[in-house]
Amino acid sequence: MPSSLAVAFERLLLPAECLVCHRLLGPQFAEDLVCPVCRLRWRPVRRPWCERCGQPEPHFGPCRLCRDWPDQLRSVRSAVWLDGGARSAVHALKYQGLARVGRDMAAVIARLVERPPAQSVLVPIPLGPKRRARRGYNQSEALAAPLARAWGLTNRPELLARTRDTPTQTALTPAARLANVAGAFAARNAECGTRSVHGNSALRVPNSALVLVDDVFTTGATLAEAARALAAAGFQSISAVTFGRASIPDFN
Repeated sequence: MPSSLAVAFERLLLPAECLVCHRLLGPQFAEDLVCPVCRLRWRPVRRPWCERCGQPEPHFGPCRLCRDWPDQLRSVRSAVWLDGGARSAVHALKYQGLARVGRDMAAVIARLVERPPAQSVLVPIPLGPKRRARRGYNQSEALAAPLARAWGLTNRPELLARTRDTPTQTALTPAARLANVAGAFAARNAECGTRSVHGNSALRVPNSALVLVDDVFTTGATLAEAARALAAAGFQSISAVTFGRASIPDFN
């Protein structure tokens, strides 16, 4: 996350206007980047959906989207569809250096997605070191921190590490997405109470359910691979939440 000095400098330079509709924000909304009206215009993802992956399409037989996920990844839910103003917010978070918009987006997740059980632990999807250095922060952490406060849960970004930088998933096919992120994550066991399958470590595995946090769900390849790494470390109950969900065809 950017420093308080950087945030203060951003507020000094940027006009107090909504980044989506560009209307001036009143004093009561001066801390926000998206006005309440634009947030209400974001289209919620609603039932009917696959009870596991949350893909809201008619399902006849087993869902093709999540059938190959690790068993430990129990459910994924998204707040809104990735279109219009929601896409603008994600773009601002990822590519315009506006980490503060993560707070507006987290508020929408907290309002539209069912709160996980008490004692659940949020785990933001990590960035590779090069991309994090270039961006200056991890957009998933910018979502997870305010979401943890809104839900009254613990945020533990140190539980999961990215082992290598991967190309962006944007233009890849579903199969290429899976190959792109294969082996890209590892669970940390130092000071985190996890059991590693490497080095015959036998540290305690916490009973808390883990909730992965990411900005956008497309095919679920990243979340499934992150869950696979956590499952290998001994975690048995994993779910995930994202702000946006991209429309994808032919996954019924």
